Amino acid sequence: MQEISPQNAFDQIANGQAIGIDVRETNEWNAGRATGVISNPLSAFDFKLIPNDRPVIFICRSGARSTQVASAIALNKRDVFNLTGGMKAWQAAGLPMVSENGNPEVA
Repeated sequence: MQEISPQNAFDQIANGQAIGIDVRETNEWNAGRATGVISNPLSAFDFKLIPNDRPVIFICRSGARSTQVASAIALNKRDVFNLTGGMKAWQAAGLPMVSENGNPEVA
């Protein structure tokens, strides 16, 4: 498993080089998420949502949960990344976010 900065993660997700997978729970996802990523909550994690054709960037609120998932997945898959600082760092970097209510925040 490797670490990736929010800006590098955004660039790779935006240009289709990597897939972002947010492992936060649904209420956190609904409050605010990175653009272009998919939801796969840790409490109901579905291994079938992990693509084999591109690198995967795991995301959570601060980086702890995504580190756990990324470390486990990295045992069987190369090109696995953890978003350094999670969505808190993404938001602090001013990167695009969306939410259900149109006012994204990190919950």
